[in-house]
Amino acid sequence: MENELFDLEKYGLSNEELFSRVDHSETESEKITAPRYSYWKSVFRVFFRNKVNIILLCVLLIVLLLTYVYPSLINYDPYANLMDGTAKHLTPSAAFARFGRSIHWILGSGGSGEPTFDAVWYGARISLTLALICAGINMTIGVLLGAVWGFSKRLDMIMNEVVNIIGNIPYTLLISVLVLVLSPSFWTMVFALTVTGWLFIAYFIRTQVIIIRDRDYNLASRCLGTPITRIATKNILPFMTSVIVTQIAIEIPSYISYEVFLAYIGMGIKDMSLGRIIGAAQSAMLTPGWGYEFWSPVLVSAVLTIVLYVVGQNLGDASDPRTHM
Repeated sequence: MENELFDLEKYGLSNEELFSRVDHSETESEKITAPRYSYWKSVFRVFFRNKVNIILLCVLLIVLLLTYVYPSLINYDPYANLMDGTAKHLTPSAAFARFGRSIHWILGSGGSGEPTFDAVWYGARISLTLALICAGINMTIGVLLGAVWGFSKRLDMIMNEVVNIIGNIPYTLLISVLVLVLSPSFWTMVFALTVTGWLFIAYFIRTQVIIIRDRDYNLASRCLGTPITRIATKNILPFMTSVIVTQIAIEIPSYISYEVFLAYIGMGIKDMSLGRIIGAAQSAMLTPGWGYEFWSPVLVSAVLTIVLYVVGQNLGDASDPRTHM
């Protein structure tokens, strides 16, 4: 097929009208045309894809509302009926007959005549607040120290010896001794749970950092003179989001369990937390008609720990980019 020549002059247009200059921009040439990606949007899309997670979140929301909102809406006095012998150890039906139908008495009354329902949620607020504060302190120190620990050989030598020494001391025994030596208050328990609690988190993060630090992109950053702290905070910790979220899911329920156990054996805080309520009601466990006093805080403690753990684990799985495919 022969090439044909076109006479552009017959169109009556100038060269400026027929042709336009295309500018070259280095910035524009670096842009890649692709759908916009949001990491956290993708995380929540994967998380909410599982209908079980939605149910668990609803349960957790109800528990949190009862834990923090409900106690602030009522005027709870645990000793209001202390001198009234007829108000103690009542079943729900007996409490309704004695005080009238009210949400306060749906679980009956306790040994001081207090409504068990109100007492349980006041105790849950103390226990959950303690767990959240301890987890926040331990995770912050543990993650930051572990990130630096994974790079510093000098710090690694020192901290490994510290772990070998402290790791041989039973954690529950250490907490118990500190609580007995110091006054058994809320902040004493926080101190006891955080004085060494961050150490094992830092060791776990250090192990994960060692696995990631020698990858090609981190070696290139070190060759270019990037500070270690920047490599740790920008190149490594974001990559470990799923690991950190999973660790938080383990820590929060564990502190609730520690508080409940220590208070149950008489070494916890003086405030009426879930552990103190369970310990005070242990004699009611086998007494006919008094079971609500013991099993109600046990059930709330179990729901808190299980729901927090499962939601945290599932969120940790959803935080793994490999699940976003």
